[in-house]
Amino acid sequence: MSEAFKVRQSVRPPRALQRGVALISALLLLMIITILALSMFRSFPTQEKIAGNVREKERAFHAANSALQYAEYWLMAGNNIASGDVVCGAEAPPLPTAPIDQGQICSNVLYTYPPAAPGLIANVNNVPWVVGGGTTANVGIQYVPNGMPVQSGTGVSTVGTDTTYYSAPVYYIADLGAAGDGQGEAYQIDAYAYAGSAATVAVVESIYEVAQGVVNRTGE
Repeated sequence: MSEAFKVRQSVRPPRALQRGVALISALLLLMIITILALSMFRSFPTQEKIAGNVREKERAFHAANSALQYAEYWLMAGNNIASGDVVCGAEAPPLPTAPIDQGQICSNVLYTYPPAAPGLIANVNNVPWVVGGGTTANVGIQYVPNGMPVQSGTGVSTVGTDTTYYSAPVYYIADLGAAGDGQGEAYQIDAYAYAGSAATVAVVESIYEVAQGVVNRTGE
């Protein structure tokens, strides 16, 4: 009787050990799944912020590019012949708005890289462009594309959202003189624009040549 009892007792411990391993494995798997789920939920707000920042960056860039393209279009339209060059300086806010003022060509550049002579401002990336270190001595021409929701009058929206713009785009045209190829006049165009707030801004620039007449490049 004692021997049979001992055999039965020797078989039971492995079964109990197996049941303990299954429980531990299930708990570990549950913990891993919980950690993965929490990580996914925590990453959603970050992804939304990244997407929102990218959207605002694109809005600012396209707004600045629209002002740049308008300035290039205005130069190509031939209006620059009648307007002539003027020495540009500070403007009392709000800035002049195109196309009401039909653009403006300045004989003095907005800025230059050292060691060239300084322009009106020290750094083109410091916006809004102000002259003399003041806060109201702005420079440039505003351009508001059709359909752009910007507060009228001051040109600055009091509340920036994903459907409005903090400020109207601004551009500046400087006459650089004869182009290097001798076929026309070279112009430096700078423009900047905000998105929904002052925290997101884009600055663009182009060197544009306007040639009068048609040039035969075939040699015939």
